[in-house]
Order: sequence, then C-alpha cells, then structure tokens
Amino acid sequence: MEGKAPRLSHTTIAELMMPHMANVLGNVHGGELLGMMDRVAAVSAIRHAQKPCVTVSVDRVHFREPIHVGELVTMFASVNYAHRTSIEVGIRVEAENILTGARRHTNSCYLTYVAIDAAGRPVEVPPVVPETDEERARYRDAELRRQQRIAELKSKRAP
Repeated sequence: MEGKAPRLSHTTIAELMMPHMANVLGNVHGGELLGMMDRVAAVSAIRHAQKPCVTVSVDRVHFREPIHVGELVTMFASVNYAHRTSIEVGIRVEAENILTGARRHTNSCYLTYVAIDAAGRPVEVPPVVPETDEERARYRDAELRRQQRIAELKSKRAP
C-alpha cells in the first residue's frame, strides 16, 4: 500500500463559542471541546484512510486554560502516524478573542482511530510518509506513544 504525506490529512475547523456551550462559570464545557476535537480528528483520519474510521482512544487531554463564551475556537488536526489499521491524529486547539485578534494555545491532544469496512471490521490503512523534520519528529513521538498505549493495555489485562 502506498504511503501518504501528513499534509494530505490536514483539517481545520473553527467555531464561535456561544452561551449554550458554557458552564455556570461562563467557560466552555470540556465536553463541547472534546466533541469538536473528535470531529476534526475523524475527518483527518478519514482523509488519510479513505475509509470510515472510529475513535479508539483519546490521550490525556489537559485543559491548560479556560475558553470563554464569545471566543473563536480553531482546531488544527493532522495524522502523525499509522500502523496497519490504526491512525494517530494530533490536534492543536487555539482560542481567539475576535475583537482584539489575541490567540491562545489552550490545549493539544492525540486521538487514535481504526479504519473499518462495511461490516465494521478493521481494515489496513496507508502508512504515513513524513516529509519535514517536524513531521518526522511527530512520527517518532507517535510510535513511542503507541508503544506506551500497548504496554498500558497489557498491564491492565494482566491477572
């Protein structure tokens, strides 16, 4: 199977944060942000696989600072790594005060997807072919994260 460059999977979404998305403190609910992250990452994974993809895991989402109603949230997603049937997608989240143009990096995370066929069975995906030094570093880091995920799963299954 021929490999694909990460640039072919780049996906960006932006959404204005509205009052119905907020908690009692006026900050955007984490669940709203997680849903947006899943949507943008899924598009990136599907672009790479050219197959339906389902979410398998979300790695350690840390909300570094709150996002407020009225801010524009932009999410950038790109495939970092693929292994047989799974795809890791990295996401960067930024909040922007659209009146001043000030932007803040509020969080980053990694989501893993598995490509599936019409019967819901995992199918092979193209390998990732990094083109830049940054993409090669993300690829190497993603390989390590995959190894850590596998080790964590094995340790949880041990008697």
